[in-house]
Parts: sequence; C-alpha cells; structure tokens
Amino acid sequence: MMDRRTFHKASVGAAGVVLLPSLARAAVETNDDGLHIQPWFMETFLDLREDLGELAAEGKRFAVLFEQRGCPYCREMHEVNLQKKQIVDYLTGNFGILQLNLWGSRKVTDFDGEELEERDLARKWAVNFTPTIVFLGTTVAEGKSGKEAEVARMPGYFKPFHFISMFEFVKQEAYAEKGFQRYLQDKFHELEAKGVKPDVW
Repeated sequence: MMDRRTFHKASVGAAGVVLLPSLARAAVETNDDGLHIQPWFMETFLDLREDLGELAAEGKRFAVLFEQRGCPYCREMHEVNLQKKQIVDYLTGNFGILQLNLWGSRKVTDFDGEELEERDLARKWAVNFTPTIVFLGTTVAEGKSGKEAEVARMPGYFKPFHFISMFEFVKQEAYAEKGFQRYLQDKFHELEAKGVKPDVW
C-alpha cells in the first residue's frame, strides 16, 4: 500500500514533471522479425539521404535504432522507457526514429549511396549489440557514410532519465561542446541548484 508521502516521492521527477510509478509493464506487440512495434517509428523506403532530408524539412533530428529478436534490453526500452508519455512526446516532437534489424535483410541505402542489407549496414557502422541508437548530424557531406556522419551513439539500454537526456543532448547539439558524461553532470548540477533531485529510475 502506498501512502501519500511515498506516492509524492515516487511521482515527482526531474523538473517537477509527474511520473507515475509503473505498477505493471505494458506488453508491446512484435512484428514478424520479432522486433517491438511503436506506431510512431518511421516507415520509409530506407534511403537514409531522403529520410534525413524529410526530417530536416520538419525541423527534426534523425536517429537509427538497431534491435534484434529476443533482445531483453530492447524489450526493457519498449516496455519501460517508451511507455512514459514525457519521453514519447519529446521523441515524437523532435526526432524521427528508423528501426532496423541487426540481422535483417532489407536493403538500405547509406548516405554515401551504397545499398546494402540491414545486417551489412550494422557491420559497416560498427554496431555490435542491441539496442544501439545512432544519431546523425543535421546534414551529411557528399560521399560520407552514416558512420562518418554520426554525432552521438547510445550503446545499449539506458534508464529513462539517461535515455531522454541523450536525446536532449543531441537536440541541443551539446555534442559540439562536450561529451555526454559532462552534459549529464552539468544537468545534475543545474537540477540540484533548483532544489530538484533527479529521479534516475
């Protein structure tokens, strides 16, 4: 049984945003490849140059998410992080996310014009485990691959606070001035100065 004090402590997160405790995980549907489905993920012709251009026209950033069947950390990301309204609202308002299969065979056209299967693109971009999120720059120079155009990478599962902080780090282009760890430290100090103790759930 949760009393009022415990409820308040559990529900008020960073910057005073109300975060209700998860009493049960939401079941997330999977597709034929065993990847979890989010209705707001991008559905494209898998030409990354076109995808970046369309997102740039909307004022959004581009992130490529690699997952694989049976990945417990991918499931955690979908059942925990991507069930939080504040996270989903931030992502959908500021990013386009393209989901790819680490072992998939769909043809993808890299920024340098090379067409290759998802699994070969993963190798080319040095993606070795899941989930991995590769964040691209706002533009990609002619002839450069996605690996060369990468501005940040989320190498594995991050808890919700760190997860949304990485997306903020990219959206704010903080990577031009500092690394993600320094960005996080600065964010913690700013919140503490405001008397807010971040809930890193």
